[in-house]
Amino acid sequence: MLVPIAAIAKTGLTTGNNIVSALPSSFEKLPIPEPSTILDADGKTIATFYQQNRQPVKLDDISPNMRKAIISVEDERFYEHKGIDPKGIARAVVGNLTSSSRSGASTLTQQYVNNLLVNNQVLTGAEESTVSGQKDYADKIRELKYAVAIEKEMSKDEILEGYLNLVLFSGREYGVQAAAQRFYSVDAKDLNLQQSAMLAGMVQLPNVYNPINNPERSIDRRNKVLGNMYRTGAITKKEYDTAIKSDLELDPSKSPSGCTAADENAYFCDYVTNLILADDTYGKTKEDRENLLYRGGLTVKTTLNSKLNKKAAKDARKSIDPNAKSNDDVFSSIVSVEPGTGNILTMAQNTTYGIEEGNPAKTMLNFAVEKSMGGAGGFQTGSTMKPFTTLAWLKEGHHMYDRINAKRPYFSPLHKWRASCLPGGQTVTGGSEAWEPKNASLGFYRTMTVDTGLYWSINSATIQEAAKLDLCNITDYANSLGLRDLDSGKPEPLSPKHPSFVIGTPKVAPLAQAAAFAAFANKGEYCEPRAITGVSDKDGNKYKVKKETCSQEVDPTYIADLNGTLQKIATKRVSKGRVAGPIAGKTGTNNWSTSTWFVGYSTGISTAAWVGRVKATAAEKQNTLQGSMINDKRAPLTLDSSTYAAPLWVDFMEEAVHEYERNSFGSARRQPPPPKPKEEEDSKSDSDEKDNDKEESKDDSKPKEESSSKPDASDIGRGNDGGNGNGNGNGKKSDD
Repeated sequence: MLVPIAAIAKTGLTTGNNIVSALPSSFEKLPIPEPSTILDADGKTIATFYQQNRQPVKLDDISPNMRKAIISVEDERFYEHKGIDPKGIARAVVGNLTSSSRSGASTLTQQYVNNLLVNNQVLTGAEESTVSGQKDYADKIRELKYAVAIEKEMSKDEILEGYLNLVLFSGREYGVQAAAQRFYSVDAKDLNLQQSAMLAGMVQLPNVYNPINNPERSIDRRNKVLGNMYRTGAITKKEYDTAIKSDLELDPSKSPSGCTAADENAYFCDYVTNLILADDTYGKTKEDRENLLYRGGLTVKTTLNSKLNKKAAKDARKSIDPNAKSNDDVFSSIVSVEPGTGNILTMAQNTTYGIEEGNPAKTMLNFAVEKSMGGAGGFQTGSTMKPFTTLAWLKEGHHMYDRINAKRPYFSPLHKWRASCLPGGQTVTGGSEAWEPKNASLGFYRTMTVDTGLYWSINSATIQEAAKLDLCNITDYANSLGLRDLDSGKPEPLSPKHPSFVIGTPKVAPLAQAAAFAAFANKGEYCEPRAITGVSDKDGNKYKVKKETCSQEVDPTYIADLNGTLQKIATKRVSKGRVAGPIAGKTGTNNWSTSTWFVGYSTGISTAAWVGRVKATAAEKQNTLQGSMINDKRAPLTLDSSTYAAPLWVDFMEEAVHEYERNSFGSARRQPPPPKPKEEEDSKSDSDEKDNDKEESKDDSKPKEESSSKPDASDIGRGNDGGNGNGNGNGKKSDD
């Protein structure tokens, strides 16, 4: 009845009643977007994700001042009408008939309906106009009808609560709680009179009345709201006089969306985000999953020890200073996993999360993980690969005290290697020239025990062991403990096709290293890394998450034997009394030291520390870190794992081991008694064993680290960056 005839004609309908009849009696209220939060293991928020920053609160948790202010300025007869205010509509119609401009008469209920329609439009992609000033009379009639329907379904207090939680206040701040935090750093229940009036005044034109950008307009608008409140009896004259004399008294705060606000936890946050966006549990398409993350009000509980992670990030920056001008392509990463659960405890690096052109210290690349998870693509393992040859040695019935002739390796291109998992049960060295990898120290081309070869990380010892083994037993262990070669850009199982893999040519992610070595800490039981322990939405619905996934992959006897040697490496060569034991681990450096490692563990925490290049990863002379400028100082020509990676591990683990259990690794098997030798062989054997004992008693300054010797062309030629496809020449220097 109140719609002008011209407007009816414009809609194509004959009467206003027809317009009403053509509409459904109610509409579907789609879920209201709410931020999602990622929590650490203790329940502390480390990141918030939203497109609309909204924190719904109950009406009882909204200041009475705010309730009065919004009613006074937007709909003073709110508690009297039934969704439509006839007086307001009549006034608006008269104004619209006598003026070229339109005035509105929307009640709070109508505005609530309009905001619900806007929300539906965003979620469904509908194109109908719900923006004030762009609505025609048919839009307005729809709003009227739905307002009446809403009043039948909801109480006045429920409508007011819904409106105050839904309406836009500024930018991406929706709802009164987010607005109160944004401008005053208080909760909605603590808003005073003048603060409430200011926020209520913003609703009409959020950008125009933004107090940060337009303080004069904002304070003028606030005072008009206060005048309305006094006129309608919502406040006294004294309250009005006091409030109107006050300044804006802003105390703004920000709640940035996404991982950029997670500080030291940003890279772990990024990893968790990628896990969710890659999992169809959270939606059929990536777009669906993004909508859920940014709008679905998820609570994501994780495994992160954020306190310890802060320490990890600090140590990573101490190791490789991100502000040093010389460190253009030198970085550090540290990641920890809990043995027995696979829970990721820390994930940090020396950079700041984000993108800034010309600033290498700010990157979104997560050095700890593979490319599909936002990572850098892994790094050559160097000698951290050698324990897997040792495990295969033990599996095939040998012992740590067996003697191996670690003579200088020489393998022709056609030399055959056992590899039962390959066609024909074997592979060849390949290439056009013989493979002659070097040791760092000339004095180690000799007979020694397997234990000695692993302790001093002798290339020739590992290679001569591998020559007596089925290479597939080595890769089987590496693959079953989660290592994947990332050289092609995507995770692939380690292949025995190119024998050079035994001294560390594969590119592997630090997270995979930490998880694999966690199995050494846990008697051969491997647990897949996991970051998320629970996910629920705002209604309490729970999503299925990955459970602890553990399996026994290595005989505990072999692990005890291996740990007997790795424990000596960590204790005597690396920690030297700083890290409380029992601890164990392995060093690793590739040729030219573009990738250096120490991966070590207690029974409670396994940590991979890595330092090297991210862009120029190829193990070539032009990329060398040996003698380069690092931390604005000249690095030693003997740069290897002991220079930066091992000290980083020690700095971190010195405190970290005390937060988790430290039990015994078990006892390695003793050296089996040899068969009774001939007298002259007895004498020779005794002499050799004394030499080995003497060698083992030396400190780590005696045998040079692999990268400490100057490599010749045969060391650095072919295949130093993951292989040249034939295995020949891949014997990069990695015995550190």
